[in-house]
Amino acid sequence: MTLKDAIEGKEYIVKSIDTDDEELNSFLFSLGCYSGEPITVISHLRGGCVVSIKDGRYNIDNELAQAIII
Repeated sequence: MTLKDAIEGKEYIVKSIDTDDEELNSFLFSLGCYSGEPITVISHLRGGCVVSIKDGRYNIDNELAQAIII
């Protein structure tokens, strides 16, 4: 299941990041989004979703949400 399919308000654990783009991997790691970390979808938007990772809230587009496996 990807982050795009997640239910709003429910906490999930990131299983993996499914991308070959090293820059994207580094970006997600800098946000604290990596394997084993809890992540919560605050709301779904037309172009993506708002997520809570650690103590921060981030707007993630659909392409990035598809790469995060929960």
